[in-house]
Amino acid sequence: MEFVRSYSLDARIVRIFNTYGPRMDPHDGRVVPNFITRALRGEPLVIYGDGTQTRSLCYVSDLVRGLRLAMDRDGLAGAVINLGNPHEQTIRELAELVLELTGSMSPILFAEPRPDDPSRRCPDITRARTLLGWEPQVPVREGLQATIAYFAQVLNHAPSAGL
Repeated sequence: MEFVRSYSLDARIVRIFNTYGPRMDPHDGRVVPNFITRALRGEPLVIYGDGTQTRSLCYVSDLVRGLRLAMDRDGLAGAVINLGNPHEQTIRELAELVLELTGSMSPILFAEPRPDDPSRRCPDITRARTLLGWEPQVPVREGLQATIAYFAQVLNHAPSAGL
């Protein structure tokens, strides 16, 4: 922002919220790859806390579309824009949806909450709507189906020691 103010640099700040989709790293530690990988293996899905904490998931193609709009739109120097999905769901709902979509019989286990884990993550996308005309288009169910298909392929073709 200092360069925007001092040198009239045409820069924008985009805050990215909980993006998911095919080609995610199964080991990156986030909830979507963890749940999908464990469900496909028949392992328990572990929820830290009581499962009422919320997340809002943004499919990767929606994010890319938003980034392109933010880059290509004139007159946005210094703008700060949140890109994410404002539809919240609980971690428990997400776990149940992953189990449904994978057909897994994995149990859901609850563990002690992680320190500093926010109880709510949901972006305010008002600026994305007004400045870019952007909103996410891919429903979570549809995005998870594509992500699960990718993970199933990766897990089936990976060396057994690798995953």
